[in-house]
Amino acid sequence: MRIRISHTTEYHYDVPPTGVIQVLRLTPRNHEGQYVVDWRIDLSQDCRLHPYEDAFGNITHSFTAEGPFDTLQVTVDGVVETQDTHGVVRGAIERFPPAMFLRDTDLTRADAAIVAFAEEARAAGDPLKMLHRLLELLNREMTFDTSPTQSSTTAAEAFALRRGVCQDLTHVFIAAARHLGIPARYVGGHFRRNDGVTMQEAGHAWSEAHVPELGWVAFDPTNGICATDAHIRVAVGLDYLGAAPVRGSRYGGAGETLKVAVEVAQASWQSQS
Repeated sequence: MRIRISHTTEYHYDVPPTGVIQVLRLTPRNHEGQYVVDWRIDLSQDCRLHPYEDAFGNITHSFTAEGPFDTLQVTVDGVVETQDTHGVVRGAIERFPPAMFLRDTDLTRADAAIVAFAEEARAAGDPLKMLHRLLELLNREMTFDTSPTQSSTTAAEAFALRRGVCQDLTHVFIAAARHLGIPARYVGGHFRRNDGVTMQEAGHAWSEAHVPELGWVAFDPTNGICATDAHIRVAVGLDYLGAAPVRGSRYGGAGETLKVAVEVAQASWQSQS
């Protein structure tokens, strides 16, 4: 499948800042089942993008924009070719052993409720069966809802609500998998919906868990499936903070408003840009 992604992040300031520093994890890498045909990042301000790889091997860019300005826009446009690998991730850059991803974070720490929930999946047997059972239970227990949570919401808080965005469901899945002794990590990227809807309010998130003999396998708890050729993998981390598409800070200014628009659609095989 060939998928086109257009992603715009726009900041509006009531009082213009004197400067802004941003870190971007918006660029996917090639690996088995995913090939980046074309990719471009544009900034509304006159400044230079500095590319590098972060600790997890994610393609990362940073920039500093000198103000004052009322708006700052980061625009991404690209095309990626994908193939269905049944969720198995091969050929990706791996900087750490799988055991690294057993580490708890503030966003993914399991409380008593998540521990009890995870134990329901333990009886399924081997790690792969436990993960599929966990995926099934979580997709049934939690409802996708953009209203009740924020980027700082923890897995425990979201699970108590039984609602949340894809980030929240992913954090709960990771917390439960780690409790079961299965390394799990956060993945940020994009998902092409099959219902004809192309405009989305944000990117997508899912998890990868390490299974003996298979390696890393991608599980999407929001949709209750393993990742398919509809998923575009962009960045990984221990949790959302390690794979956030845009993070930064500003000097001065006030009244910051953030607007994100994402379009993910199947592209023509003849399109090259």
